[in-house]
Parts: sequence; structure tokens; C-alpha cells
Amino acid sequence: MTRILLAEDDDALRRMIRAILELDRYEVFAFPNGQLALQAFEQINPDLVVSDISMPIMNGFELLEAVRKLHSGSVVPFLFLSALSEHDDVYTAKRLGVDDYLFKPFQPDDLLIAVKARLERRRAAELFDSHQAHLQTITLLANVIEARDAYTRGHVERVQQAALELGRALNWSPEDMIILEFGALLHDVGKITTPEAVLNKPGQLTPEEIKIMRNHTVAGAHIIESVPHLRPARPYILYHHERWDGTGYPEGLSGEDIPREGRLMAIVDVYDALTSDRPYHKSIPPAETLNFLRNGSGRHFDPRMVEVFIQIQMKKIQEAQNKTSGQ
Repeated sequence: MTRILLAEDDDALRRMIRAILELDRYEVFAFPNGQLALQAFEQINPDLVVSDISMPIMNGFELLEAVRKLHSGSVVPFLFLSALSEHDDVYTAKRLGVDDYLFKPFQPDDLLIAVKARLERRRAAELFDSHQAHLQTITLLANVIEARDAYTRGHVERVQQAALELGRALNWSPEDMIILEFGALLHDVGKITTPEAVLNKPGQLTPEEIKIMRNHTVAGAHIIESVPHLRPARPYILYHHERWDGTGYPEGLSGEDIPREGRLMAIVDVYDALTSDRPYHKSIPPAETLNFLRNGSGRHFDPRMVEVFIQIQMKKIQEAQNKTSGQ
């Protein structure tokens, strides 16, 4: 249950605010002054502080300043309730780090809207911080894996950027884009199980070595299976070598039976592989690579997705040419 710390010296108003919030299923800890609220802060560990400004013993400004000095209070949302509307009071509140300001008298709905807004913003910030922490860890893991392959330096970052551009052009949802961001970085995670002699072999692979190399899709899917927040990225890892005509691996899926994550990743992965040096070929110019992708439409690649990708890359090539000609 969401915990709210309330500091308000007016007994009747304090009881009313508490009742309004508890009816909306918040757990409320109410105190008549800032000092008592501060003393209880770390034990309660609130999700939000709602405080009057003019209170005895310790006013709202002093409470806010003291809370912000606590390690556990530096990011807790703080909502002021006050009849004061002078410019100096608003300025002081903002300088000390207040998150919102609700003036008395207010309606119950005004209070609930303000409380919900502050809590939603905190949850969004927490999700962002969690996402960034996961992303940093995944990027580190991807770079460690990539370092084993002398021919793919920078591959995962380039693939991730191209995948994000294509996902946006296809109007994927924000939630899908977060998973795409992880999946693009992790698509080759299974190569951690591939011997370096196979990864870095300069010539053609033997049939047995091809079998070993192809196992990275299944191995990668297995690696992330036990990590709940990474599990949604599994289709990017398992299916990025499937082909539209059913001749890919590991399952030989075809057409729209291939999860869209695998279809998207197949396009950006092949594009980067062709436009960078590999043991078995030198890099191919982007324009020639786009012709290769176009010829593979309906055979290797999802026709609709690959056409959108080609349009994105052609626009970038044109912009680069215009920039060069304008110098």
C-alpha cells in the first residue's frame, strides 16, 4: 500500500485530509507539526510527503529542507498545502525542492489529483532508473561477448540503433521499444558459448563448425530464460536467423509465423554484417547493401519491414550526400 506522510497543524483539516486519502486506499501517517513528521520519516519510509507550510515547532519549509538532507528523503515527492500565495513563499518552496504546491481551500478531487500526479511521476522516475541500470548491465555484457569476436567490434551498438529507428518507423509502442532496446543488444548473447576459434576463423566454416555457430540462438535464449526482466527479449535472440521463406534456423519458421521481433532483427543484423568487414567478406557500400535487402524481400526478409528499413537508410544516404555537396 502507498504510504503518505502528512504534516498539518489544523486538527480538523488534518482529519479531513487523512479521511480523503484513506478512502482512496492510501496509508496515511498524520502529524500536527514538522518535527514529529521528521522524526517518523525514516521509520515510515513514505512514498509521498504532504505538508502544510505554517506550523508550530517546525514549519513546512524546515521539514522539506530536513527531508532533502536525508539519504532516503532526497527523491521522495513533496507536496505543499498552504493558504500562502506570495511570490517569496513559492520561490522558497521551489528552491528547497518542492514537487508541487496546492493552495487552500481546495476540493477533495484537487487533492487526489495532485497526490496521484506526484506518485505517478515518482513511479515513472523509478522505472527510468531501473531501465537505465538494466541497460548499463546489458550493454556491459554485450560488449564483453563482442570483445571475443575480433570482427564484430561495435556491431551490437550499431544494430541497436538501426533496430530502434525501424521500430519507431513501424510505430511500435513505448513498452515494445524498451524490450527492443534490450533485445537488440542481447541478440548475440549466445555467442558466449561459441569457441573463439570458430568465431574468429578467417576462412569458410566446416559443416560441424556451422552447427556450433548456429547454436548461439538457442544458447542465448536459454541464458536469459531465468532472468524475468530479460525474458521478453527472447524472440530477438532465438529468431533473428529465421528467413521469410522458411530456410532459416533454428526452427525453420516462415512468413508471419516468425515473431516480428525476429523479422525486424534479421534485417538490421544482415545490414550491419554486410556493411562492415567480416572474416569472409569486405564491407559493402550501403547503397549496394540496400539492393541486396530489396532482392531478399519475400525470401529472406519480411517485405513490409524491409521496405520501411530501406526507406530509412536511403533517406540517411541522401542526407549525407547533400551535406557533402554543400561543403
